[in-house]
Amino acid sequence: MLKFAGIQLKVCADKDTNLRRAGEKIAEAAGKGAKLISLPECFNSPYGAQFFADYAEPIPDGPTTVFLKEQAIKHGIYLIGGSHPERDGDKLYNTCVIFGPDGEAIAKHRKVHLADVNIPGGILLQESSALTPGDTFTIFDCGEFKIGVGVCYDIRFPEPAHLMKMRGADVLIYPGAFNMTTGPLYFDLLTRARATDNQAYCASVSPARDVDASYVAWGCTLVAGPSGIIMDQIGPDEGIVYTEFSMEELKVVRAGVPIWEQKRPDLYTVGETAKLTWNMPL
Repeated sequence: MLKFAGIQLKVCADKDTNLRRAGEKIAEAAGKGAKLISLPECFNSPYGAQFFADYAEPIPDGPTTVFLKEQAIKHGIYLIGGSHPERDGDKLYNTCVIFGPDGEAIAKHRKVHLADVNIPGGILLQESSALTPGDTFTIFDCGEFKIGVGVCYDIRFPEPAHLMKMRGADVLIYPGAFNMTTGPLYFDLLTRARATDNQAYCASVSPARDVDASYVAWGCTLVAGPSGIIMDQIGPDEGIVYTEFSMEELKVVRAGVPIWEQKRPDLYTVGETAKLTWNMPL
């Protein structure tokens, strides 16, 4: 068994306050036995193309990355650092940094799919106006489990999740700040879909909803089991989702509906390209 905690943090404009509050919530989750903890997307800054440059930091020497490493060591946990804006030369990325309990830097995942969407009467997003997309997929060992990671809009695309499952992923974690338009439409649906498609646990970890923010996150962090059933979910306010991942449950679900033996590679396939790389180092 592996106890997971997804932290739905209320984010403000002050980075130091965000880090302090994140530390308090990490301590709370670790104190309740969580060994794998995820923060939400953009946990150290407001979300928005207009904010990314001002809050961006280098990795691994920026204060947010140092904070994450210290927290992982302090609590002896695997820590998925949600995401924060990364500056690398003249480029900006939306980046998730992952640390092990010994402070080892496991990987950084740069958001692969940028949310450029325009829903009439709903939401207009143009992440590509400020960010550069990543080109690396991320999967890591956490005890007996393999954990795949994406950021927010990455969940909209089934192929990366399928590739992570082909690499052995048992759990898929997506820090994601869906909004008041896309949240009610897709947040639960996509989390359950990626879980069902891959017979894996899937968690989507959102910032808490702040109706006074320039970008209002949906909240409602959740975890779906390998049959697509929601195992735990909270509302829009700050809080923590807890779930225990079971290897036995995965075996039962996969044996009962053996889709991986029933696929038709003679007719269709999802495969890695020569360009695809895994686990980008810090």
